[in-house]
Amino acid sequence: MLFFTQCFGAVLDLIHLRFQHYKAKRVFSAAGQLVCVVNPTHSLKYAPTRCAAGQTSAEQGVLPPCRHHEAVHDPQLVPCTCPLFSCPWEGHLEVVVSHLRQTHRINILQGAEIVFLATDMHLPAPTDWIIMHSCLGHQFLLVLRKQEKYEGHPQFFATMMLIGTPTQADNFTYRLELNRNQRRLKWEATPRSVLECVDSVISDGDCLVLNTSLAQLFSDNGSLAIGIAITTSKVHNAEDEM
Repeated sequence: MLFFTQCFGAVLDLIHLRFQHYKAKRVFSAAGQLVCVVNPTHSLKYAPTRCAAGQTSAEQGVLPPCRHHEAVHDPQLVPCTCPLFSCPWEGHLEVVVSHLRQTHRINILQGAEIVFLATDMHLPAPTDWIIMHSCLGHQFLLVLRKQEKYEGHPQFFATMMLIGTPTQADNFTYRLELNRNQRRLKWEATPRSVLECVDSVISDGDCLVLNTSLAQLFSDNGSLAIGIAITTSKVHNAEDEM
């Protein structure tokens, strides 16, 4: 009976995953788009980390600006860029991707255009949905966060971070698109570097921001499908290459 119960549960999970895939394909019917189903992760209650300047502000859900350069003693090393945990890891920028995949089990999806399907949008804040996107020879970090920026008023924040330097990030443009029930909402911007800290980007509001009612307009049975496209915004000049 125990074996049967475990197998039956695995089958139900597989059916649920296939159903989520079908819903995303129905919303974004463009041929060739890849769909990634992303389950939520409850982040720590913003415990003090390198990205938090004060415990009082973090407990209130208002994140102060990050100051990575104040905490990193070796300019060749960067702290962990995963926004979910207080991770003490430091390393070179070139090995950040392997750290995120091996330590934090963050999935990576390849393709110029993908669909980010976040499930269980009804869960209480703070909650994060996160994935890596490999495109145009670089890796990007997409973070969707449900957070109460003001008490009792949860909002959704979506942003794209380049796992690279700010100079490299200036060469790209990312687009986030919501499309459902004859409604379409787009956000287009230059990605920020992971060196700038995702908490700071969300605190500044320099990202796609949705209140609860707007998120419900584009959600389907508690899941939110976000189309992602990344393009090069300009040609690398000689100074950038140096």
